[in-house]
Amino acid sequence: MGVVADTVLEAGGHVTGVIPRFLASREIMHAAVTDLHLVDSMHARKALMAEFSDVFIALPGGLGTYDELCEILTWAQLGLHSKPVGLLNTDGFFDGLVQQMDRAVQEGFCRPEHRRLLVDASQPDELFAVLANYRPVGQSKWLSAGQE
Repeated sequence: MGVVADTVLEAGGHVTGVIPRFLASREIMHAAVTDLHLVDSMHARKALMAEFSDVFIALPGGLGTYDELCEILTWAQLGLHSKPVGLLNTDGFFDGLVQQMDRAVQEGFCRPEHRRLLVDASQPDELFAVLANYRPVGQSKWLSAGQE
């Protein structure tokens, strides 16, 4: 996140940071962001980032990346937002995750329309083009009759 923020700032862009107070107190924050919002919890952080965002793009990362990606996809599945969600699958970093999601559809754990909530591309320009043409997946009830 820091490299992305530095690059945007060096190019004259605007960076908004959202960080829980417990992390800010440990000095694990980027002090040079344009706007910094301190919140009470990780959940509040994700909720505020979701509110501020027009689109979500996951770059290669670790557990925090997977946590945020899965939560924002779940929120889309539940109809809490209809914003595009993308993976920048650089050097095949997310190939295993994409394959696992496809397997979840094959095994009946995920509906095909919910799998389509996530798009991926290996190059930034390609991903931006896919996201620019994204049309929200129709929000149907995700539990069928008899599963309630």
